[in-house]
Amino acid sequence: MITGLNNLVLSPVSDKNLIFLQSPQFYTASRIQFLHSSKPISNNSNQFVPKSVAQSSITLSTDGIRRPVKADAQAALFDYLHTTRGLSFLDSEHISKNSPRFLEGLLAKVDSEKDVLRALTKFFRYHPINEFEPFFESMGLSEREYAPFLPQELIFLSDDELLLDNYHTLSSYGLPRCEIGRLFKEVNEIFRYEYGVLDMKLRAYEQLGLRRSNVIKLVSCSPQLLAGEVDNAFVTVLERMKELGFDSNWIVGHLSSKNTYNWNRMLETLCFLQELGFSDVQMEALFREDAALLFAGCGKQVDIVVALLVKLGLKVEEVLDLVVKNPQILSPKCAKNFSKALAILLEIGTKPEITVQILLSHMEVLASHSLKGLKTVLKDFNGDRHSLCEALEKNPSTFFNLAFKTKKSGAEFVAARSPNNIVEKTDFLLRLGYVENSEEMVKALKQFRGRGDQLQERFDCLVGAGLDFNTVSGMVKQAPTVLNQTRDILEKKMDCLKNYLGYPVESIASFPSYLCYDMKRISLRFSMYAWLREEGYVKPMLSVSTLLACSDARFVKYYVDIHPNGPEMWENLKRSLASD
Repeated sequence: MITGLNNLVLSPVSDKNLIFLQSPQFYTASRIQFLHSSKPISNNSNQFVPKSVAQSSITLSTDGIRRPVKADAQAALFDYLHTTRGLSFLDSEHISKNSPRFLEGLLAKVDSEKDVLRALTKFFRYHPINEFEPFFESMGLSEREYAPFLPQELIFLSDDELLLDNYHTLSSYGLPRCEIGRLFKEVNEIFRYEYGVLDMKLRAYEQLGLRRSNVIKLVSCSPQLLAGEVDNAFVTVLERMKELGFDSNWIVGHLSSKNTYNWNRMLETLCFLQELGFSDVQMEALFREDAALLFAGCGKQVDIVVALLVKLGLKVEEVLDLVVKNPQILSPKCAKNFSKALAILLEIGTKPEITVQILLSHMEVLASHSLKGLKTVLKDFNGDRHSLCEALEKNPSTFFNLAFKTKKSGAEFVAARSPNNIVEKTDFLLRLGYVENSEEMVKALKQFRGRGDQLQERFDCLVGAGLDFNTVSGMVKQAPTVLNQTRDILEKKMDCLKNYLGYPVESIASFPSYLCYDMKRISLRFSMYAWLREEGYVKPMLSVSTLLACSDARFVKYYVDIHPNGPEMWENLKRSLASD
């Protein structure tokens, strides 16, 4: 891989029980044959040619379908698939409940203002549907995604036995049915495997020492592993990572269904680092510090950063020493910012040694924040690149004071992002039960604002209000922004809950988002509800979520207009709170 470095350097930087009676004359021989076959039908005026329901010119919003109508439509589709077409109960139930767009198309074809169940039942008698459409949608595919896969001469699922068998193999193994669509889209060929082949491939990965739960996540995130034989690159990466001290749980735990993984690229990265002279201990420390180096971008950033450093005039030995001392330089975000900063510095004519000094002295900042463009940076120098270059040589930190995409100065920003603060926040999250270096931990670090000691203070405030440690931990994981508020605000909201409504603090355990609403909304709605409760117009213990989560219009309709003097009281409360 080192031999190919020159190329990089030279390159630019339920269901209801449906019982209905039908006339015996309905089941003529021709109709029975039609309902159980997908063979093409001759185009004459006496026969119906089925059309794609999804091609309806009328579209409805899912939110626009009333719940009773939606339930009846699902029940009718379930009965058709299960009773008439003979699909299994589980298949019929899943398809009917997870194909909203298809149901919209069906409802557009009948009078949904009347008895929907009866209307759709009658529709199904004379208009057999293309069952592949709701089936593909229930797998998580949009109409645009599944359209190319619709069979040309089939409309009944039971006619494609291999498709159903492989689908059942995946769902029986444990893959969520709604996520199988990604596998169908990316490795469609696995749904053409003969009976038992797909199951054998899944078991083959278990024989590598992976738990079934790990295999499920693995193939969900990297469907290509099921195509062809067992992926040799994956096996080699797995074995090499185990040699470095990482078990399969750690590896699979850093995969995400939102990303695509190239195991060959990962293997090249491992080999490249080894060629550079990294020891096993150094590589382990590198990946534990930032797993994204290997998984995010599949190691491509390693090559880019090394090429940039070599382009600056550093020798391979110097690059190795630099990376070992500053492993964060290889993270995807740092590499991107590093490349951008380097491009700016080179463009304004900064000397190579000054460029290296500026970049290397701000690695922590580069790894954590984006930079502005050159034009924006030059505004403070009236577009004079020479003046900027001179300023940088006198005081290298000037560049970052100007280039940060933040309202803080560079010095303030560096202080806010100091390693001690990050460590404190990480320690706090570990105490809450987060797994170190996991994807969940990375997301949490981005969501929580404040130092570790501040987060702990806010957490202790909730515990001190009467909630136990485990309850508060669960609340924080469910609504992380709870701890982004000051202790004073949290105390006010807890007091409001007890003083306005007389509710115990445990009442928000299932609705921690209560603490994220602004005080004006809380005070106004709680005051109105307390007054209605005294008047006897509402139930005495409505849930907090019922009072706060609904829109203003809905609240006024159900909790203001229900009392003759409600609107007047509502306006008085608003004026009173506005004057405070």
